[in-house]
Amino acid sequence: MPFVLSVTATISGHVEKIRNINRRYATGRIQMSFSVRLALLALRLYLFLLVGLLAFKFVTVLTH
Repeated sequence: MPFVLSVTATISGHVEKIRNINRRYATGRIQMSFSVRLALLALRLYLFLLVGLLAFKFVTVLTH
């Protein structure tokens, strides 16, 4: 039980630091052009496609 209490105390001590970091970087500071946004959207869609194909392959291997 002392181990759990020490871990809890350590984590709770860092919670405020983590909250400060999250507040500082909550909003973006970089201005992106339309082409950059379009490229990031394309990459996101490609990632979803790859994850979908991976899940489909996993399901088909399990069912055969």
